[in-house]
Amino acid sequence: MQIINQWHQFSTATQVADEVLKQILKSAENAITKRGVFKLVLAGGSTPEKIYQQLVNAKTDWSKWMIYYGDERCLPADDKERNSMMAANALLSKVAIPATNVFTMPTELGAIEAAKKYRKTIDDVNQFDLILLGMGEDGHTASLFPGHIHDLEETVHEVYNSPKPPPERISLSAKTLANTQQLFFIVTGDSKQDPVKQWKQGVSLPVASISPKNGVDIYIDNAAIG
Repeated sequence: MQIINQWHQFSTATQVADEVLKQILKSAENAITKRGVFKLVLAGGSTPEKIYQQLVNAKTDWSKWMIYYGDERCLPADDKERNSMMAANALLSKVAIPATNVFTMPTELGAIEAAKKYRKTIDDVNQFDLILLGMGEDGHTASLFPGHIHDLEETVHEVYNSPKPPPERISLSAKTLANTQQLFFIVTGDSKQDPVKQWKQGVSLPVASISPKNGVDIYIDNAAIG
């Protein structure tokens, strides 16, 4: 299946964040109107963090938002290096999303147990409305790294030997990340120039392995394009 990549280029990372913020709210409004709920998968990273900080001021029905995570590090529940802690500090502790609508990855239990529990958590998700992802300097996304082999039918992977610390994590699989109405990649900074070039050339990178039927939208700044 030919996946359509829509590239949206902006001068600065701030402009990328502003545009993604707008598109998230549009996606939320659309999903709540059509389906009564907005299922959003959060990414880690500095540009997503800026977006979450700005989302705090949004006018939206927070009670209809359901929050999931693309990946998480196996660290204590309150470790500041966790994506869930970043999202809580930037957004979730400041808005009226019910605690029962936030589905944190329980990675403090270790990769095996956390992956098992999160597979159950997402079992009843028919489809996500919007997934946010970043891209690493090696072309990884979520915690799907180059050279790692996973069972392609799994919904959630245990991840060992991550090239970035900590070595143990869990990640939604490429199959799960493709099960969405919309997918936004947020790519900023000059350290991303090489993987962006490879991605455009069709090199087999983890970012290129995710193929939602509606294609993907890549929000990118000039520094990352090079």
